[in-house]
Amino acid sequence: MISTAPSIENMTLEIKEQIAVHAPLDVTFAALLEQLGPSNQRHDGVPMPMKLEPWPGGRWYRDLGDDNGHFWGHVQAIKKPTLIEISGPLFASYPFVSNVQYRLTEANGTTTISFRHTALGFIQDDQRSGVSQNWKLMLERVRKDAEGK
Repeated sequence: MISTAPSIENMTLEIKEQIAVHAPLDVTFAALLEQLGPSNQRHDGVPMPMKLEPWPGGRWYRDLGDDNGHFWGHVQAIKKPTLIEISGPLFASYPFVSNVQYRLTEANGTTTISFRHTALGFIQDDQRSGVSQNWKLMLERVRKDAEGK
């Protein structure tokens, strides 16, 4: 079977989101790490506990137990409590590399999370359509968790 290569537009992804959290910076950062890690869940609410090693070079992966799982990325940069940046294939099981950044700033008791996901590679159409919505849901869970503390 011969197929044509996709256009560069079909091989790139860029998502930007911003959310205001009515909680201190350190509380919001802790809630973010919790959501990226053990409290992670799919868009339908099904738990998808992840492991996050919050240091440079640390792994972010889904641990299925018994030495099974799915590698999502490495912590490329971390500056607690204002930045965590992860690079890797994330959810993809095909040629695809991502950079995910969470930048946090605080002013007047409100923390703003600026989120950016950029990627290059072969992304399936069904996954492309759900990625933005899934990131929004995760940010909303971070907001609820931080504001509830």
